[in-house]
Amino acid sequence: MDSSISCFPDVHAWLRNLPPLPLWKTPSSSLSLCSSSCSPSHVLSLCVSRNPQSTTLSISILAVLPRPLSLWTSKSYHVKPNAETPLCDKVVSDFFLNLIEVILYYGTNTNTGSRLLIRFPDPGSLPYFKDIFNLSFVTLTFLVCIYEAPMGLRSSCLSSIAGHLVGCQSRNAPKSLMRFLGSNLEEQWMRTVNLAITNWILEAKASGQISIKTPSPLFSYAVSAFGLWKVHIYCPVIAMDKVDASNRGGDDKLDFSLNYHHLEGVIQLNHRVVSRENWVEVTVNTDNVRYDVIKLVSDALMREGGVGAEEKHFPSRISLQVTPIMQDNILSVSVGKSTENPATEIGLDRSIEAGFDHLNPYPNLKLSAGEHVGMSLKPWKFEESVVGYGARFSWFLHDPTDGKEVSSSRPSMVTLLNPKSWFRDRYSMAYRPFTRQGGVVFAGDEYGEGAMWKVCKGRMAMTSTTTGGQGMEWEIRGWIWLTYLPNKYRTLYHETRRLEFREIVHLPIPSA
Repeated sequence: MDSSISCFPDVHAWLRNLPPLPLWKTPSSSLSLCSSSCSPSHVLSLCVSRNPQSTTLSISILAVLPRPLSLWTSKSYHVKPNAETPLCDKVVSDFFLNLIEVILYYGTNTNTGSRLLIRFPDPGSLPYFKDIFNLSFVTLTFLVCIYEAPMGLRSSCLSSIAGHLVGCQSRNAPKSLMRFLGSNLEEQWMRTVNLAITNWILEAKASGQISIKTPSPLFSYAVSAFGLWKVHIYCPVIAMDKVDASNRGGDDKLDFSLNYHHLEGVIQLNHRVVSRENWVEVTVNTDNVRYDVIKLVSDALMREGGVGAEEKHFPSRISLQVTPIMQDNILSVSVGKSTENPATEIGLDRSIEAGFDHLNPYPNLKLSAGEHVGMSLKPWKFEESVVGYGARFSWFLHDPTDGKEVSSSRPSMVTLLNPKSWFRDRYSMAYRPFTRQGGVVFAGDEYGEGAMWKVCKGRMAMTSTTTGGQGMEWEIRGWIWLTYLPNKYRTLYHETRRLEFREIVHLPIPSA
């Protein structure tokens, strides 16, 4: 494990183990979070301070340079002066809720009104609360470091903090935290974090640090329950791999609009297990696949710094692969047929027009002839295929006018400038291949045939002791391509980016 990951302190344990207030020799107690690699005396630290006039404590994040500079301070918390542990369960829970509130505050595109309608359960009753608390505190430290810390300390400490976010020792912590927040606040949380990551990457590129390691260019987690596999995906567009782009770069205002978006995805797959005499049939099909490209800043800032929120990437190709991890018990895999993508409208129109020009004093017959060929294709084509014992589900976006695959073809200059091209005004035209917001939704009623595996009962894989019972582990691996083509803005710039993710999910198998 990276030393930067393992050296980050256990903040929850440190806070809970603070001595009683009468034993404090100084008005405050500090814990070093990370130090600058260039100057060891420059330190980012956590400080708990007591108010000498009352029995209250406050918690701060300081930059010691070497004199302390306060970067963030919590609310004040009343404590019992003679308590064995000053930060009791209630104080720690209140501080945890304060962390959440502050983190969401850093998101400039946060809808604060919706936050007031959401109630939380008692944080202390959460499983893995210690890990959830530490993850939340590291997230706040990451944001404070990006937005508040001096440049020298910021550039040194961010990699260490980012490494800890990536290497979170408990995989259950992100899942439990997101479940605690609920879907609405989860989206706001991730938009806040990805806005910070975007700002960090842009600052690093401006200073020449091209090979920057982000804390998580991709954040994803999976849930298995009640016959459903669910994967959540979040990634800043700027952190995705660029696989194709025009030689000519975009201008600064266009770059601003393209950079300040991120990808949000939800994949829901239904699974069903049917037990036969000697084998088990496992069927997986699509319930819902949703991808959206969401702005990270306000519309006003998009107009001021960029060219508007409608100049953004759109999904152009999606691929999901579902594979059993233990394969010695697999007998076969079968997939459904791919959807056809036929020409739904092919026509050849010929016309001849004739008439006299009555304004001309001399007889004049005007003739004109025209020929028009029309063709319309279904924009999204769905395919199923087999890769070893894995089943792959793929969606490809095609240009309805020429049938070319959007993610792998380069548009001509004439096409980019044509005001009637299908991708112009693509979020409001009647026959758009996206939602009005610019995302895509694929539902099981259209892509529901799925894949089926036959699994031998005699060699059934056993799950780990943490899940208990008989079952199998499966890998959900995915790729998503996002393409930018001009929408309303006049530019010749275009590009395609790609993201890859993978998650492990559990499939319970009945013993009978």
